[in-house]
Amino acid sequence: MTRKIPDRELQQKVRGFLENDLNLRRYELKANVNKGEVSVIGIVDTLSEKEYLNRHLAGLQGIQRINNGVTVSTDGAIDDEDVAFEVAEELGSDPQVNMLHVGVKSVNGTVFLQGRVDSEEEKDAAVKAASRARGVTNVVSQLKRKDHDLTLKEIFHSQVNNDREDSNKEDFIVE
Repeated sequence: MTRKIPDRELQQKVRGFLENDLNLRRYELKANVNKGEVSVIGIVDTLSEKEYLNRHLAGLQGIQRINNGVTVSTDGAIDDEDVAFEVAEELGSDPQVNMLHVGVKSVNGTVFLQGRVDSEEEKDAAVKAASRARGVTNVVSQLKRKDHDLTLKEIFHSQVNNDREDSNKEDFIVE
């Protein structure tokens, strides 16, 4: 049986992490621990930094739950056009992403990635790259794999409304 770590000790671990982590210490994030639940507040520049915080707090022993109240914001005014430009720069600098495959639209900080990519790896890289851009508060991937990678069954199911389809039932598509 693992021993329960007292809140005071967890509080010290979390504060130490926030004060010493090279990626987060400049933000002066505030944290409180109550019954193993960590609540963090403050402001970071990018969605990827907020996600980084979650991943690393979850890795601390004794943390039961994370309430991430951190806001993604920038120093100055940034509009949707600026956000889309920032995302395009991040996508363009990622060697796993082909800019001819991915389009970007931003609505109030939520970025929509659209287009057809060659692989799941390219899709994942595009989402990660977009989350690194300034002003992005959420990334919605509408990226699809190119048709030439799809099986006959996948093409059929992507083009037919299957709302009432039983996914466990065998269909009649022969591959």
